Amino acid sequence: MTRINVRRTGYMTLREMDKVKWITTSAVLMGMNIVLCAFGIPVPGGHLYLNDVVICTASLLLDPVGAFIVGGLGAFMGDFIFYPLPMFVSLAAHGLQAVAISMLFRRLFPGHRRTAAMISLLTGAVIMVTLYTLGKIYVYSTYEYAMIKLPYEIAQALLGVAGSMLLCFRGGLMDSFHRIMQE
Repeated sequence: MTRINVRRTGYMTLREMDKVKWITTSAVLMGMNIVLCAFGIPVPGGHLYLNDVVICTASLLLDPVGAFIVGGLGAFMGDFIFYPLPMFVSLAAHGLQAVAISMLFRRLFPGHRRTAAMISLLTGAVIMVTLYTLGKIYVYSTYEYAMIKLPYEIAQALLGVAGSMLLCFRGGLMDSFHRIMQE
């Protein structure tokens, strides 16, 4: 972000303020994403994985580069370890989801963070669900399988949206994060 953008938006990215804090924060969140790729809530016909909460939360807290590292690379490495077949689909879907959320959140409604977050997260959810559905058609070579899994993808995306909104705004993570990073 250039100086002009800093004046326009009224903030500096964490990457510009302190590279060590940026790298550490990105690494911790990416580690959480990788670990949560292994844990899911069993539902009839599949699982709802909890890593979407971390991806959405990291996308609200970090700049687009950090969001891609946490979302895209974290999901890629988690799938590589636990379930390698869709790992490239996860890289693209969660990476683009995270970048879109991060970019939109920083540019939409600067004075209304909750509204900007909700619109950004829902846009990211649509991106993730669309790319995962298209990716499953390609990976599993069947349209029917992707359509059967579509409701689970939607539920997982909405779980990520709701969880990150609760953590960031109701739980106070957003304010605490910015206060700690300013020290």
